[in-house]
Amino acid sequence: ILCHISGQDKDWDTNIQFLPASDNKKLEKKKGPGIVGAVIGVVIFAAVIALMTGLLVWHFHFRNDVRLKRMYSGSMRITNQGFIDAYENSNSSEFKALARQVTSQLKSIYSKSPQLAKYYVGSTVQAFSEGSVISYYLSEFDVPQGQEASVDSAMSSMDKLVDKEQRRVARPSNSLVLEDVRSSALDTRLLSTPFSRYMQFSMHTKPNEIGQIQSPGFPNSAYPPNTFIQWQLRADPKHIIKLDFDTMNLEEDCSNDFIKIYDSLVAIESSVMDEMCGYHSPSQPLTFLSSGNVMLVTMASDKENDYPGFRAKVSQVPPVTCGGNLMGEKGTFTSPNFPSYYPPRNLCQWSIQVPNGNAVKLTFKTFLLSEPGQKDGEDCLKDYVQVNGKKFCGEKPEGTVTETSQTNTMEVVFFSDASYVDRGFNASYEAINAKDPCPKQFQCRNQRCIKTELQCDGWNDCGDMSDELDCKCKPQDISCKNGLCKPMFWKCDGVDDCGDQTDELNCGCKSGLVTCKNNECVSEKHLCDGIDNCGDGSDELNCGRSTGVLCSDLTYKCKNNKCIDTVNPECDGTPDCEDGSDEENCDCGRSLFKTSRIVGGENTQDGEFPWQVSLHVKGAGHVCGASIISPQWLVTAAHCVQDDPRTRYSQPGTWEAYLGLHIQGNTAKNVVKRNLKQVIAHPNYNAYTYDNDIALMELDSPVTYSDYIRPICLPSPQHDFPAGSTVWITGWGATREGGFAAKVLQKAEVRIINYSVCNDLMKAQLTSRMLCAGVLTGGVDACQGDSGGPLSSPSGSRMFLAGVVSWGDGCARRNKPGIYTTVTKFRGWVKEKTGV
Repeated sequence: ILCHISGQDKDWDTNIQFLPASDNKKLEKKKGPGIVGAVIGVVIFAAVIALMTGLLVWHFHFRNDVRLKRMYSGSMRITNQGFIDAYENSNSSEFKALARQVTSQLKSIYSKSPQLAKYYVGSTVQAFSEGSVISYYLSEFDVPQGQEASVDSAMSSMDKLVDKEQRRVARPSNSLVLEDVRSSALDTRLLSTPFSRYMQFSMHTKPNEIGQIQSPGFPNSAYPPNTFIQWQLRADPKHIIKLDFDTMNLEEDCSNDFIKIYDSLVAIESSVMDEMCGYHSPSQPLTFLSSGNVMLVTMASDKENDYPGFRAKVSQVPPVTCGGNLMGEKGTFTSPNFPSYYPPRNLCQWSIQVPNGNAVKLTFKTFLLSEPGQKDGEDCLKDYVQVNGKKFCGEKPEGTVTETSQTNTMEVVFFSDASYVDRGFNASYEAINAKDPCPKQFQCRNQRCIKTELQCDGWNDCGDMSDELDCKCKPQDISCKNGLCKPMFWKCDGVDDCGDQTDELNCGCKSGLVTCKNNECVSEKHLCDGIDNCGDGSDELNCGRSTGVLCSDLTYKCKNNKCIDTVNPECDGTPDCEDGSDEENCDCGRSLFKTSRIVGGENTQDGEFPWQVSLHVKGAGHVCGASIISPQWLVTAAHCVQDDPRTRYSQPGTWEAYLGLHIQGNTAKNVVKRNLKQVIAHPNYNAYTYDNDIALMELDSPVTYSDYIRPICLPSPQHDFPAGSTVWITGWGATREGGFAAKVLQKAEVRIINYSVCNDLMKAQLTSRMLCAGVLTGGVDACQGDSGGPLSSPSGSRMFLAGVVSWGDGCARRNKPGIYTTVTKFRGWVKEKTGV
């Protein structure tokens, strides 16, 4: 059913010849040709030029008329027919008879458009379904190159063409009556990929039974290459399809291998529900509902085929119900099928009523209504929530969509269109005093209530910046020229936090000069001139030299002891060293799961940080964090393994390590517990200054890597983690004395702080083996990290261990820089002790 775009290059046509002169003598120069002769000569010359031009135009344009195959899929409802079981079988005579009628009428419809009629090739009916009868078809056009847009435009008006055809006076009495026409161009990947195999499966679900579909060969072998497969799924009338994936493991890039789900029986792009690829965690449900009793699942693969594939359960369920009357002082409601995907073509309406004398306050804890082609939160022309006439869409941070009514009632509408679904929303409402909606709190312009002390602290707690307007900055904050206040630790980190560059003024060198790593200033003209103008070689980095690079503290040393000037070359997928050693030992720093959005809060997804370890004191629970760097070695903080009068933390017998843990106390099948063989604190650890705060732990036996247990990449000694770069801190929010604060592994996005700025803020307590980071989100004021845990820095598709949680407040708190042990300073020591 899918055809490839084809065209062939045209060679020069050697048969075309220019006209020779028939008699050379006639062309000899004669005396005094006169005006008439000159005019005749000009006319003949112009005629020859015109002839040549015509021949060239004909040769290059008409002889080289490249045609492109364009395929359009569509559906339309036939209202004067009733569905019979025979229509489900494409080999039945009834199916074939109705299909002939549909294709005949499609030809008549296309004939009403001059743009379509001249390029139309033919149509095939793919399927029928209930309602009265819905026909699904593919239409083929042979379009000259350059005319594709005009044909697309004509096809986008199919509904008008159908109306035109239906109003035709001379229509036969037995013509089909058509409505609800949908049409769109076929996904171009299905035409441009050279598939060697096409496979099609059909399933009609039965009541109270769960069927199953899966990629060919699953789970014993990888799915086949160069293959297009489709599964047509049907349910009984007045039921919908429920599709529930328990495994999804495809190639990461959706341009190569992908699965697409359609609310249809043919691949209509205007009815696509979602497109998926990569490896999805089983902890994130992938459950889809159709709007009617049909669904199509398609899968395409390219020539690479070393991925397991997918498996999904298929069942039929009654149509979802939503909306209704909500009464009382408070309550909650969600979009249909939350936290999984809501169905397409859905409309829900809730009427909320609280006791008289109160107003309704509505807050969305989770709000995920984004869709390709719809600007986040703007226009809301596709899926949306409407609250008292005001529309909301896109993806919003927790709690930032809040609405308050003027009366004790509120109307909420949820609408989803025919294409692309999302996870939806989780909302709560409560009765409030309309005269004082935020008692003892600050009311944001978006009607959210926040603590009064969060006003004018430099953080956008409201979500609309209204808590940071018209502020008088505290002495310890940056006073931006535009009136905003920002925490001092964002100064001079290369990021414009103020929005007017105030926080980046008087940093580094003047215009025309560049700042060296050692803070010296040199002219931009000296960059990459082969001379060490900085004195530390930093003006000669990233110059693209492959040979003759002098080794320094800033250059990367390959295994062959030659140096390269590329910054952070290791494990970036490109061999920079002659011997390729910068790409060795790179099975690290990757979560195998495709990272999806977390539904509410800063909980991590199970397996998102597979190098995170929970260190327990036997019988006492979680105490510190650590990072996996090899099957047998962990990195943690030296201060976690210092003895006190009650506990000998320095002894391996005191500890047990939990790898693959996500929820404290929940030792599921993914979790591995190990005892320790030895504990090695850095010999120069200083308990008073926290200098050299790093330690190693050897497990009593190696672990086998899994989706949930993997190492983080260790950086080379020269790896650069610049100020302003975004990194992640993870942990269960514990302190040694306080026990764990969070059951689920937490994460916080933090940013590396300029060293000099941080050292000033910390009253010169930093050493050269420490780095600072601060949280990026104002709402993060709980302890999000653990002593000994990782500071994970993304580089490409991998994470590198930038730091070990050391001191400060020990955790990522806003307005309090966290201090971390700089791992690059200890790379040689780690290799000496562990061989890693």
